[in-house]
Amino acid sequence: MEQDNNSEDESVGPSEDVPPCIPPGISDGETMELLWQLRAQRRQSSPDLPETVTCLTAPDGSLLYLVGTAHFSDSSKNDVAMTIRAVQPDVVVVELCQYRVSMLKMDESTLLREAKDINLDKVQQAIKQNGLMSGLMQILLLKVSAHITEQLGMAPGGEFREAFKEAGRVPFCKFHLGDRPIPVTFKRAIAALSLWQKARLAWGLCFLSDPISKEDVEKCKQKDLLEQTMSEMIGEFPALHQTIVAERDIYLTHTLRQATRCVEAPSNAQKVPGVVVGVVGMGHVPGIERNWEKQLNINEIMSVAPPSRFGWVLRVVIKGVMVGMLGYTCYRVGGSLGRALLSSHTVQSLLDTLRWPLPPPPPARPPPLSSEL
Repeated sequence: MEQDNNSEDESVGPSEDVPPCIPPGISDGETMELLWQLRAQRRQSSPDLPETVTCLTAPDGSLLYLVGTAHFSDSSKNDVAMTIRAVQPDVVVVELCQYRVSMLKMDESTLLREAKDINLDKVQQAIKQNGLMSGLMQILLLKVSAHITEQLGMAPGGEFREAFKEAGRVPFCKFHLGDRPIPVTFKRAIAALSLWQKARLAWGLCFLSDPISKEDVEKCKQKDLLEQTMSEMIGEFPALHQTIVAERDIYLTHTLRQATRCVEAPSNAQKVPGVVVGVVGMGHVPGIERNWEKQLNINEIMSVAPPSRFGWVLRVVIKGVMVGMLGYTCYRVGGSLGRALLSSHTVQSLLDTLRWPLPPPPPARPPPLSSEL
């Protein structure tokens, strides 16, 4: 399958299952025609779909079946599988970006273990990828996800893995990644908050410990569980809601509209209306419906402000504290052992992670205007 997520969409390709009805020895063109006809026979013209599915129509007559899901729900996985099997789509679009695509091919047990395990390597990777403040906020959000994972014994993203698997069984079906890159989301979210708001949000995420059951998950089918868990907190920060939810509604609408367009029939290259299945958190469905027929400009929600001087100062302070702690540790444990500690891979990686470029110089003042013509 094709891949592109810079401005349009991104796709990864599950292998297609070749039906046993394809006779040996026929040409590639005849094989494509048979597969096209097979999919047309399987596609239901008036499918009986779950109530979590919303149908939207593009100007060219192409159809989007938007499946609203809860990320920790078994019934959401069933809704996704039922919808894809019924409509036999040309494209499946999921609420993932290239930074989270690894969850599609990992088995459930590995994902469950990874979701519960937040270690130093993950902290370093998050900071390198997103910057200091955004990286630390990502770790706190991972802690929320780990809390839900531990409570339910279920790895997140099961509906996306189900969509990936089912898309591979539909002839000619493409699989697209439709979400905004997560580093952009985190950086814009952190930039929208004041220092006091960041501290309040971090405090709330650190001490989130409410029990969650599978019954609670199914009650959340009207809104994504992770978003609902954070909804009261986000409600205190309108700017955070804007960057994490509303802006991603716009981005998801854009990628879904790019996918929902006519496709070419292999027999005569005639354009026919396409069929698309979108798999997103239930909390994004209302926003996608509102934006579906609007003119959208995603360039406005893709820009990231450069690091501030405060961020540079904070980085230097944290690095100084870390170096001071390491120096004191070396002093306490002795010379040779201290040198061995400083040369270890973990310590070096941590120091590299905390490295920050010098802040940009202030912009030069423009020359005074001359009165001469």
